[in-house]
Formats: sequence, C-alpha cells, structure tokens
Amino acid sequence: MVADMTYSTVSNVVDSWEKVRLIPDFQKKLGVDLFRRLFEAEPKAADVFSFGHVTHLDEEFYKSPMLVRHASHYMNMVDRAIGLLGPDIELLTEILVELGQTHAKFGVDASFYPPMGQALIATLEEYLGDDLTEEARDSWLEVYGAMSYDMIRAKNVKS
Repeated sequence: MVADMTYSTVSNVVDSWEKVRLIPDFQKKLGVDLFRRLFEAEPKAADVFSFGHVTHLDEEFYKSPMLVRHASHYMNMVDRAIGLLGPDIELLTEILVELGQTHAKFGVDASFYPPMGQALIATLEEYLGDDLTEEARDSWLEVYGAMSYDMIRAKNVKS
C-alpha cells in the first residue's frame, strides 16, 4: 500500500521526478514512449482504449491525437500522484482506489499493471540516464508497486 512507504523512498521518487519535469513537453514525450513500450510488451492492452482498435500499432498510431492526449493525461496523473506522496498519502490511496475501480470498469486487467510498470521504469531510465540511480530506480519500483496494488485491489472495494 502507498501509505507504507518510507521517507527515503518518497524522497528518491520526488527528487528524480523533479528532473523529469525539467524536460520540455515531458508529458507528451515520456507519455507516448511509455505507451509504445506498454503496447509492445502487451499488445492486448491497446484494445482497452477506444483508440486501440487499430490494425497496426505503427508510427501514425503513436502520433494520433487521441493517443498523445491520453499519454499526456497519464503523465499528468503521475505528476499529481507524486505531488500527493507525503502528507497527503491517505488521499492518494483513496484516489488510486477510485481510479482502479474506473479502470476495472473499462476492462483494464490486473495483468496489464506489471508491463505498465516496466514501461514506466524503462522510460525513466531512457530520459534520466545516469540521473536515475539504482536507489531511485528501486524506489520507483516500490512506489509503482504500491500504487498499482491500490488500484488492483479496487475491484474488491465497495464504492
């Protein structure tokens, strides 16, 4: 659960995220690259999205306004979630549970969360390079694991 993270873990994620935020147009750039990685690892995940019913996941698809908008929105959600780590962590847990319930209604399967996490880490590694230390990478894995746990368990939480 998100609420069980240490100060060091949160600090590592927040510090590395601040470097991401310095990248011009990071929402679009990182978001599209992240979804490219996700769909390469788990092509069935594209079917969940209204724009995913395409025959080819080609360059045209990755430049489509619908994908770019969704990818940017995802990165903005990550940005907001990172901003809630710390004193607002209980609120973040509630938001993640609600978000998980919404995702479940749209058909997001629990099996999609691990490849999304792998895509997130690979994208951070690409854009941050050596600035994503091993300790920060481990912290991201912990934070993503906790966030996805809260979203996955939402299927069993009564709204």
